[in-house]
Amino acid sequence: MQLHFRQEGRGEPLLLIHGLFGSLENLGYVARRLSDRFRVFSLDMRNHGRSPHHGLMSYDLMVADVVRFLDQQQLDQVRLLGHSMGGKVAMQLALSHPQRVKQLVVADIAPVTYEDHHSQIFKGLLSFDPADIHSRGEADRLLSDYVPELPVRSFLLKNLIRRSEGCGGFRWRVNLPVLLEQYHNIMRGQQGTPFDGATLFIKGGNSDYILPKYRDQVAALFPRADLKIMSGTGHWLHAEKPDLFCNLALRFLTNN
Repeated sequence: MQLHFRQEGRGEPLLLIHGLFGSLENLGYVARRLSDRFRVFSLDMRNHGRSPHHGLMSYDLMVADVVRFLDQQQLDQVRLLGHSMGGKVAMQLALSHPQRVKQLVVADIAPVTYEDHHSQIFKGLLSFDPADIHSRGEADRLLSDYVPELPVRSFLLKNLIRRSEGCGGFRWRVNLPVLLEQYHNIMRGQQGTPFDGATLFIKGGNSDYILPKYRDQVAALFPRADLKIMSGTGHWLHAEKPDLFCNLALRFLTNN
């Protein structure tokens, strides 16, 4: 698995890992801001963005993809920042390969097994054949029956790209059938030997992905973890208040 990536900036290496249905573009602003202090590598995970598709999707496999990337880039130890599913990948990498991780930033996710959060999204994305539509506006109208929130639809429809010239219509860049089939693996919690490195969890104040009932599980796996709460933000905290998010991440990454 050769992951697609983008590199910018100079300094010590920092890896950014996006969430479910996303791509490296989702953390583009964060990458630009942090590239003033770090050499930033933004990754497309398997079955996302411009990385290859594969029939299996699990955290062990995604961690193996990232470790292989580190080896290819000759990066012995890196800082990690992951959002949502990407935060779970980052946590599992720190638990499984602690010697490769210098610092860890986890954006609005916990190392727990979650209930189904995405059934309506999957229904909406699979409710029409993108090859048959003629515009993004048409796709947005079809998706709105399942996903009423415009910002969420806009994010999801970034996966809609035009088919090759002469074919007409669109196609999904994300590997929807496999994501649906492997969804139970994506919702799973993380486990392993506790990571004793510096760790920062950043929670959206209006989000329910990090709850007080998870505190003991987080502390058991990440005993040096700190928590910052961004009031007035939800799960997409890095997009809702990008400067505040970047300032919190930078302060942690440069002071620990």
